[in-house]
Amino acid sequence: MADSAVTARQLPRGRHGLPRETVVAAQRDRILLAMAEAMAENGYVGTPVAAVIKRAGVSRETFYEQFRSKEDCFEAAYERAVELMLTGIFAVTGAEFDGETQSERIERVLGAYLDALAAEPAYARLFLVEVYAVSPEAIIRRTHLQETFVAMVADILRADTDDQLFACQTLVAALSAMVTNRIAVGDIDGLRALRDPLVALVRRSGALFGETSDTEALREV
Repeated sequence: MADSAVTARQLPRGRHGLPRETVVAAQRDRILLAMAEAMAENGYVGTPVAAVIKRAGVSRETFYEQFRSKEDCFEAAYERAVELMLTGIFAVTGAEFDGETQSERIERVLGAYLDALAAEPAYARLFLVEVYAVSPEAIIRRTHLQETFVAMVADILRADTDDQLFACQTLVAALSAMVTNRIAVGDIDGLRALRDPLVALVRRSGALFGETSDTEALREV
């Protein structure tokens, strides 16, 4: 669970002397987490604002002070899901890859991505599954984010040619489909288990995805 969500749930009741901005931020965190958890159980369509309010433990007035509608709340929760996912990925891509093989680089990134999804299954479902039930605009945002991830993978694998870039797009599309299926059925162990076979696929593919320094891959090309 995100640290912000834990903090939100630990706020004392009654008179506590906390600054107004701290209270508002904590309420917002509770509402966003409640939105994600409620949708994980009932889907976007089956989640009324009343259910989010009850789960978050806030008043209707508090909800509408922060969000115009259920869709507005979803958009904020979606941004939180993206933030949680990218934080895990950037933690490893911010490090140097010099001296690492192609498969070692992709293993670090895939591992961070899968771990981020597994750590926040409610947000992961919102990000991967429920987004398609919201609006065409939400789907477009999801598509743009996937394109960003493709660019990140292409950079890590040092893809230069059109064929290599297409191979990276295919890899990310396949990964997206597989993680979505596992999140949809709540298979967190299966989600984490994707890392090794995907890394093995990159290793066996040689220069298909980009420049490679893997000795094993070079022997198999």
